[in-house]
Amino acid sequence: MSTMLKPEEKTEIKYPDSDGELMSDNTEQFDWIVEIKLNLELIFADNPDVFVAGDLLWYPVEGNNKIRIAPDAMVAFGRPKGRRGSYMQWKESGIAPQVVFEVLSPGNRYGEMTNKWRFYDRYGVEEYYLIDPDEKELSGWRRIDSVLEAIDEMNGWVSPRLQIRFQIESGEICLYKPDGSPFESYLELANHRQQEHLRAEQEHLRAERLAEKLKELGIDPSTI
Repeated sequence: MSTMLKPEEKTEIKYPDSDGELMSDNTEQFDWIVEIKLNLELIFADNPDVFVAGDLLWYPVEGNNKIRIAPDAMVAFGRPKGRRGSYMQWKESGIAPQVVFEVLSPGNRYGEMTNKWRFYDRYGVEEYYLIDPDEKELSGWRRIDSVLEAIDEMNGWVSPRLQIRFQIESGEICLYKPDGSPFESYLELANHRQQEHLRAEQEHLRAERLAEKLKELGIDPSTI
């Protein structure tokens, strides 16, 4: 009597949304990560096909949940905005993040950063930027002939993809938006938003008062 063998059941592969690693080792590194991510989001706010994320796990290979990395910040052109638990490349039309940022902390080791460079080089990143807040140093790589090549001079460099400018001024690292305005911290962005809200309220009140005065004079405000 023969025994019927059941077809082998496929085990579903899970892709965790977290790698269990801390987003940052200290407040300065965290502030840099937040600043880069928020300013990049503002730069591309009106473009529905540019996805920006911070500390999001990227899985480049379907079927292998061990091959993964969480850049401090990344930008994917040609991908829609929206919430994601992770960036699974095969679900993103096969598009790898074109630009990634890493912010060094005292806890980062040479071997770790070398492995990150190898990952970005292997899986198709076009531009990779490394910021060292403690040493006030900038490093960058750009894909040339299928390989990430070091950018010789980062001071004054303009990203081909992002059109942002990197600068060292008075010993400090400065990033500038395409319109020439500097990147701003979360608090600076929040203050500007509050100021804009107050200005809008003041304009609204002025318009209401003008309308009331015109009505008192027997003038229809809609005719002006």
